[in-house]
Amino acid sequence: MAAQPVCPGGTLYTIRPGDSYFSLARRFNTTIDALIAANPGISPTNLQIGQTICIPVPPVPGPCPGGFLYVIKPGDTFFSLAQRFGLAVEAVIAANPGVDPLNLQIGQQVCIPAPAPSPPCPGRIYTIRAGDTFFNLARRFGTTIQDLIAANPGVDPNNLQIGQQICIPG
Repeated sequence: MAAQPVCPGGTLYTIRPGDSYFSLARRFNTTIDALIAANPGISPTNLQIGQTICIPVPPVPGPCPGGFLYVIKPGDTFFSLAQRFGLAVEAVIAANPGVDPLNLQIGQQVCIPAPAPSPPCPGRIYTIRAGDTFFNLARRFGTTIQDLIAANPGVDPNNLQIGQQICIPG
């Protein structure tokens, strides 16, 4: 299992689909150089979904602590945002009290919460490769699909992403 990065005075952040050092620097009001310096040994051009990095700025108190504000675009729903950022729909709803999820407005700001910390993996961490499914992973590692699902809450077994890290139990 990868070691948790050291991040004194900063914010630990879990890489989500679409993240890059450029987008993270803009989102957290820092620089790419500062991200590189805070994360020695991590290739900025090979970020992995589920990987934890250090954002060298303290968590920002306010309407979206630990998360970030997102501007609603055409077609956005809480469901699509939860899928895009690897969250439960309930977490997005809970982070936005007073926002009607059935009446989102283009240009409206909503909070995308920080993902809940993952429990430790009771086995080994595996990085998804092209063609992987829970079915073939269960066969390869001598476990069951149900055990894979239980060890990976929040992972959609029908939407595995190359580079995504999952837990292989046992």
